[in-house]
Amino acid sequence: MCGIAGLMTIDGTSPSDEVLDAFARCLAHRGPDGQGRFRDKNVALVQTRLAIIDLETGDQPIVGPDGNVISANGEIYNFVELRAALPDVAMKTASDCEPPLHLYGRKGLAFVDDLRGMFAISIYDAERGRLVLSRDPFGIKPLYYAETQRGFAFASEPQALIGAGLVKPVVRDTARDAFLQLQFSTGRKTIYKGIKRVLPGETLVIERGLIVEHHMKYALEGRKSRSIGEDQAMNELEEALKDSVKVHQRADVPYGLFLSGGIDSSALLSLMAELNDNPIKAFTAGFSGTDVHDEREHARMLAKKVGADHTEVDFNEQDFLNLLPQIAEAIDDPVADYAVLPTFKLAREAKKDVKVVLSGEGADELLGGYGRYRAYCRPWPLRKAIRATGTFDGLGVFKGNICKDWHKGIANAEKLVKKFPWSRLQRAQAIDCIDWLPHDLLIKLDRCLMANGVEGRTPFLDPIVADAAFYLPDNMKIKNKLGKSLLRDWLNRRLPEAKPFSKKRGFTVPVGHWINRHGDQLGALVADQPAIAEICDKNAVVTLFKNEGKEEGFAAWTLLFYALWHQRHILQFKCDGDVFDALSQR
Repeated sequence: MCGIAGLMTIDGTSPSDEVLDAFARCLAHRGPDGQGRFRDKNVALVQTRLAIIDLETGDQPIVGPDGNVISANGEIYNFVELRAALPDVAMKTASDCEPPLHLYGRKGLAFVDDLRGMFAISIYDAERGRLVLSRDPFGIKPLYYAETQRGFAFASEPQALIGAGLVKPVVRDTARDAFLQLQFSTGRKTIYKGIKRVLPGETLVIERGLIVEHHMKYALEGRKSRSIGEDQAMNELEEALKDSVKVHQRADVPYGLFLSGGIDSSALLSLMAELNDNPIKAFTAGFSGTDVHDEREHARMLAKKVGADHTEVDFNEQDFLNLLPQIAEAIDDPVADYAVLPTFKLAREAKKDVKVVLSGEGADELLGGYGRYRAYCRPWPLRKAIRATGTFDGLGVFKGNICKDWHKGIANAEKLVKKFPWSRLQRAQAIDCIDWLPHDLLIKLDRCLMANGVEGRTPFLDPIVADAAFYLPDNMKIKNKLGKSLLRDWLNRRLPEAKPFSKKRGFTVPVGHWINRHGDQLGALVADQPAIAEICDKNAVVTLFKNEGKEEGFAAWTLLFYALWHQRHILQFKCDGDVFDALSQR
């Protein structure tokens, strides 16, 4: 796990030390355990390392016997099996990231077909003079690129491309509008003009600083649901989950679990407890002094039941005010999912005991857990579109035509999934897997954890689990108005104390309550920010921050996050203080 970056010039000149130094500096938080570089002719690769597997010899970039070079961010969970399948190869390291280099030498661009893991990989093919970038099919690990006058540049985070002086920090209006209405931006184009995403499952080939090929490997194959009995389906799901958790625990450092007390993390807790001789280290966030649902008591009970070592982390109003500028700095590809708040602090606390954390992202998408799926599948005319309304609809906050075309990215995803022979439920799930999952939930997990030197792993987002879950019949996903039906049944057999048939509460952070308590001061400060004044009516913003309504509170939170993000990543202000200090900068 690490940060990676690189540059291939167009004119054949060698990338400068200045650019490479900037890459390393901007990505140092992703890899506090070391740095590595490779340079040849017009190509240079940089890596900052968070050492998880092969602590002694696993430094990168790794140069193969044929001169090919790999620099990777991620974990290849089946590296043990891949090494066994390459008995004639003399490996230089014990790293999980070396087998992909040798697979590329044998199979070319098809090397990704053998990889089971989360990854953003860069390979320099010395003989062909080309650069190959590849991202895992679910998009668990991030990868961005810019096509500039100097050449083709890539990095794990957009701020590295900006920090190296290769791209100027300018907002792309259409992506900004999508972010404001959805809390994330969609598709290839990021919120920065000139910076794009390597899409989940995409492989790019670059020659002489220009993209010459691109290939896609989708996480969800275009085949129909299986015809399968419930007992067999449950057995297959259990075996897939057990196998996934087992390989996701492969590490040479301590690991633990983010335990919310919900179905997904409870399922992981049950399996981890079975697969480990020592107590699992589990971490749960809660919110004291508010009326939102606090998961700590339930999580505490489950941890005690399986003998886990449980740490409870309180996130309060002062944390909100103090940590939010740091969080906005960490999430350079902006995500206004308020779960970033406890996730960031959980990672900071978990770092004291572990270096790897397993988390439950992906279960809802693969097993039909969200209520919006059920609304999407209702008979006409009762059905509702996926994200048909935005956060600010009806609030009268924006000027003119701001946020009028924010839905285009979701519409493109809807168009894509119609090509496959899937049920309406599967289409809803797939739409989320295209954008919501990689561009919201997984960015949140990646940035919040990597900012604190912790690796996040997602056992549900595994090809074997996806095969056992996504292609289930719809009635094994949704039953009696509850999603994730088969997972609930399975968990009820293994750990009934988890109360898997309780109504899904969702994860709520009391941001509206905290904002409203400081509404007069925050509203005025946010309304005066250049990024907000450009698009919003000032009086409407001030009024919004004083309103106690749920929708108004969430809209105020989104504007607050955007204002702080814009200050740090567009205006390039830095702040060591709290929210008020940050917003008072001019």
